[in-house]
Amino acid sequence: MLFVGDDWAEDHHDVEVQDDHGRAMKAVRLPEGVDGMARFHDLVARFLPDDAKPSDVLVCIETDRGPWVRALIAAGYQVYGVNPKQAARHREGMSLSGAKSDKADAHTLADMVRTRRHQLRQVAADSDIAEAVKVVARAHQTLIWERTRHTLRLRTALRDYFPAALAAYQPLTLTGADTLELLAKAPTPAAAAKLTVTQISAVLRKARRHDVAAKATAIQQALRTEHLGQADIVAGAYAATVRAIAAVLQTLNTEIKTLERQVEAHFGQHPDAEVYLSQPGIGAVLGARVLAEFGDATDRYTDAKARKNYAGTAPITRQSGKSKTVHARYIHNDRLVDALHMQAGVAILHDPGVRAYYNELRGREVGHNAALRQVGNRLVGILHGCLKTATAYDQNTAWSHRAQPAAA
Repeated sequence: MLFVGDDWAEDHHDVEVQDDHGRAMKAVRLPEGVDGMARFHDLVARFLPDDAKPSDVLVCIETDRGPWVRALIAAGYQVYGVNPKQAARHREGMSLSGAKSDKADAHTLADMVRTRRHQLRQVAADSDIAEAVKVVARAHQTLIWERTRHTLRLRTALRDYFPAALAAYQPLTLTGADTLELLAKAPTPAAAAKLTVTQISAVLRKARRHDVAAKATAIQQALRTEHLGQADIVAGAYAATVRAIAAVLQTLNTEIKTLERQVEAHFGQHPDAEVYLSQPGIGAVLGARVLAEFGDATDRYTDAKARKNYAGTAPITRQSGKSKTVHARYIHNDRLVDALHMQAGVAILHDPGVRAYYNELRGREVGHNAALRQVGNRLVGILHGCLKTATAYDQNTAWSHRAQPAAA
């Protein structure tokens, strides 16, 4: 077998090839792209016997995605994507001096896959449609997170110079299209106080609000109440920043809706979409996020426990002597954990089996978030079984092991 360490950068790859005994056979720097991949194949072929297979080549690299990784997988190599922290710990064991270079990192990765491949996770090739779902689902979620950040910035600015606006627009939310339009039209306290009921009503009707007359009157009164403010020149500076943030939020609202349609369209094309949609608490957008983070490679998770461990919902136990504690996993996929937490929160509201399990946990004085995490852990196991057997979620089957003791 050949063991290859690939230390990647934006425009090049430092590669080292080792044999079974850890001897460095060749170390080169390859360019990114088609030419670099062709030279990579030539390098490997130079040291492989004629009867060898591509799977006899094990490649270790500090990423699990991108065109380069997909090309390695397509060629038939065994590719191991490792966390940079894992590689750093292995490097510390090989060298106490703390010296570091790209060439040395390639040597570290090759030695790592040679000696510890049984502890590493092999990169499994997802289907093209799963990759497409991941791209749009992650982009959609990223824009939502960006909108939240800009909303908090907007709230902070208004609190500093125009607190009356926070009270006036609270029923509409700061990300509402009508709120953003009113802030863009009248960002200063003086300008907002001059808004008429007719002007406010026109904006509310455009946003399709109900009970426009009463809401417009309440907004006008709130904007005209006395409040502690800033000097005119300072208020003008704040107004300029608020107008800019409002423009960014308007764009984000538009693009989030556009990407949401793309997420639903791509997710609907996946063959496992119906299985995901049958799960309690999962809709099209949430299902796309879960699918994107789990992937659809059939051999990625050997059992439900492996999927739970990757999801970060399974607890970890720390034991030393007489001390034994159970903790939540702090190292996890943030996007996947967020999606599963949302699924559990929705599922306890609509599925009797999930709700009964949640109530049981709460009855044992488990906190709300900890209970949701355990519910999510159980739902991941149910999802694994449904995907493995290609069957939709069935409440009686999923919770039969809990229903029987309850009935007894």
